[in-house]
Amino acid sequence: MKVALVTGASAGIGEATALALQEAGYTVYGAARRVERMAGLAERGVKVLEMDVTDDASMVAGVERIIEESGRIDVLVNNAGYGSYGAFEDVPLSEGKYQFEVNLFGLARLVQLTTPHMRAQGSGKIVNISSIGGKIYEPLGGWYHSTKFAVEGLSDSLRLELKPFGIDVVVVEPGAIKTEWGGIAIENLMKTSGDTAYAPQAKALAKFFDQAARGSHPKVIADVILKAVRARRPKTRYAAGFGAKPILFVRRVLPDRAFDALFLGALRRFA
Repeated sequence: MKVALVTGASAGIGEATALALQEAGYTVYGAARRVERMAGLAERGVKVLEMDVTDDASMVAGVERIIEESGRIDVLVNNAGYGSYGAFEDVPLSEGKYQFEVNLFGLARLVQLTTPHMRAQGSGKIVNISSIGGKIYEPLGGWYHSTKFAVEGLSDSLRLELKPFGIDVVVVEPGAIKTEWGGIAIENLMKTSGDTAYAPQAKALAKFFDQAARGSHPKVIADVILKAVRARRPKTRYAAGFGAKPILFVRRVLPDRAFDALFLGALRRFA
């Protein structure tokens, strides 16, 4: 039986993905900081791991447990992440560094820990959850978008690097999804810039995020991930969820200034 590790499994896309893989016959390890929030997954047969992607020891221990219990690892879904928003001037550098620790360096470390086992098997799938935010940009989102642009670049290099060993690297770019992400992003945004010179932009962007939170169900992304890990030759990228494909199309065809004007015009509607 194939074995999968899914991070950020306590809610949203991670939870839906863990269930989709488990129902498809995989042995699934769901990892998150808050084990108590994964009780429902445990009841459904998912093995739960307490794992903090900013804590190296917990990541090492988690992968060691998987190998000890199951003897292999076939799929890594790097889903853990969050959105930290606020004007660049207002966000403490420590928060910017933490955003990279969660969204990029935790992902990278798990790739380092699982790749040797996949190489030994001669096969494996690494699915990195990016975002349409890895291709587009917004005001007050500099740190978040930087992390997702970095995930895209890292994944492209890894895809070439690991291909000779039978390991596929896939990027998934969700659009608007009904998860806790939007609420956390709004909270960070207003706490950081809601009372500064950037308050008008912060309030407009918060309203914009509130609308976007009415997007697709996380299962839409879970189904795409399942399709990718089952594919003999998966695509390098999958864009899915509310607005993902049209937004990425517009970004491809419009020059920067035109995209700037389009986004700022849309944001003014929420001012």
